[in-house]
Amino acid sequence: MKLSRDEMLLEMGLGPLWKLRRPPLSPEAVPADVRPGAASASVEEGGPTAAPAAIEQAPCAPAPLVEANEAESWDALRREVAGCRACGLCEQRQQAVLGVGDVHADWLFIGEGPGAEEDRRGEPFVGPAGKLLDAMLAAIDLKRGEDVYIANAVKCRPPNNRTPTAAEIATCRPYLERQVALLQPRLVFVLGKPAVQATLGLDAPLGSLRGRTHFWEVAGRRIPVVISYHPAYLLRTPLDKARAWEDLCRARALMREAKGA
Repeated sequence: MKLSRDEMLLEMGLGPLWKLRRPPLSPEAVPADVRPGAASASVEEGGPTAAPAAIEQAPCAPAPLVEANEAESWDALRREVAGCRACGLCEQRQQAVLGVGDVHADWLFIGEGPGAEEDRRGEPFVGPAGKLLDAMLAAIDLKRGEDVYIANAVKCRPPNNRTPTAAEIATCRPYLERQVALLQPRLVFVLGKPAVQATLGLDAPLGSLRGRTHFWEVAGRRIPVVISYHPAYLLRTPLDKARAWEDLCRARALMREAKGA
């Protein structure tokens, strides 16, 4: 059975919190192309992230740590990000925001950049968009800090919460790649176009990239990527929460497949 749009909206509740009102979706309710054993969707043949093979044919090999000691590697990365002055975003920030969560997480969620509250507190997704992200996590039985790590495409707040430029995203990308090398996540869930640019280097409309599984080759690993809307956009456009729910279901099915569940 495939859920209709109305059923998905009811499933999500469209309230301040998203709650699963039934047990997790049965295999029949998950789109056919993401069921265990099915070939994973990908970008078109010949594209920069084209990968027609199924997940089990593209295992993520362990990547070497940035430094010999993991804790020292994270400390070194935090110091570098805190002192970074590689682009103009450093000029008005209160602090750089590296990320937050379980440093051994299977799930990596990547957003756009810090807002005013994130800049003040030094943690990503702590405002209204952060509350919605927490509800999205709860909808698939996840919780911030437990097998989940949250980061952003850029580590400093763009002035007036504007969208970071391509140059700013490119400047911050090495920090994001080092986070991935340390985390070794099984799956990356990207939230919004800047996160797509930071991970896959794609500049296409978000709607044309959703609904497929992409792959990000970083730190010697080939990691499945699911693309969805940023929670701030969903707060402005609540009807698209139904599409975001589809993306969450896709990601959950891929993770179960990756874990052999």
